[in-house]
Amino acid sequence: MAIPFLRKIRALFPLKLGQPPIKPGQPQNKPGSTTTVPAAEHQSYRVQDRVAYWCFRLIVAFVQSLPLERSQRIASLIASFLTHVAPIRGKLVRENLHRAFPAWQPEQSVATQQQMWEHLVLMLCEVAVAPRKIHRENWYDHYHISVEDRRTMMQIALDRRPKVLVSGHFGNFELAGYVTGLFGIGTTTIARPLDNGFVHDYINRFRSLGGQYLLPKSGSAADVELILQKGGALSLLADQYGGPKGCWVEFLGHPASCHKALALFTLSSGAPMMVCSNVRKNEPLVFETKVLGVADPQSEECPDSVADLTRWYNACLESEIREFPGQYWWVHHRWKGVPPTKKRAAESSLSESTLPANSCAGSC
Repeated sequence: MAIPFLRKIRALFPLKLGQPPIKPGQPQNKPGSTTTVPAAEHQSYRVQDRVAYWCFRLIVAFVQSLPLERSQRIASLIASFLTHVAPIRGKLVRENLHRAFPAWQPEQSVATQQQMWEHLVLMLCEVAVAPRKIHRENWYDHYHISVEDRRTMMQIALDRRPKVLVSGHFGNFELAGYVTGLFGIGTTTIARPLDNGFVHDYINRFRSLGGQYLLPKSGSAADVELILQKGGALSLLADQYGGPKGCWVEFLGHPASCHKALALFTLSSGAPMMVCSNVRKNEPLVFETKVLGVADPQSEECPDSVADLTRWYNACLESEIREFPGQYWWVHHRWKGVPPTKKRAAESSLSESTLPANSCAGSC
């Protein structure tokens, strides 16, 4: 009787700690190989990754044992510490808030910074307990959705065309993806795999509970094309830096680079784009889920260019972020670099200022 139990323990803790446990359907390594092929080049399954994973699971178990009210108090204490005692990326957060709200007083910026940290810590606690507390029989106790938005979501879900669901690093976007699975809408998210392979696999298991699957950013073009051809749903975070060659639009009053792929998914495949938010209300694990806008290529009102569509979904997110600034991730570098037009203008003015005074005398 003890042998099957020992085999389960053996599967969870393999003899070679540098390898992850083999899951059903997972391709195994060649005979005699001592390494595991990671999901991405930067991903690893080393001994230190295993130790970090154990520590991570202990923290998750501790959070799951606490009432949500106590988790909220702990999140408030941690937020106060990260704001006033050991500010992580404090300068970046202040700069981002000043860009978005230049008329704010310093006290307002500090208060929003503390609200942001409390939101982030509480978000992790909510993700840890969500599979135990939210299911198909009680989801309406945790997600408040208006009748009109429910109708819009069902129309998009039942459409035979592919769908593009867009949100940002705002509210509890992780549980927004979780609830779409409870609705029966399976989605595929494109994101960068985590460096720690064990933690990455654990988070993937959580996402798959709601029918959400993950594709890496690099090397997944063929998979995305297949999903769109079969009428699947892509779930994407739109407020990520798109690089110097991205589509530059105004976001919260300043130019920001966005990935062109989001707009191209809709314009090239005819997929409706739905912008959503999942904002926490006055207590943990209670959200207001909204549809901020829908862009349907079959409609005459739909933006018909990459720049216009990118500008549209950024405007949808911006209006909601300005209403609930404490639930946005001000810690990431949203405004990087300079738009190419401004950069070229600055370079040309610099070159003109360095020319000698009589350099063009012969041609004038």
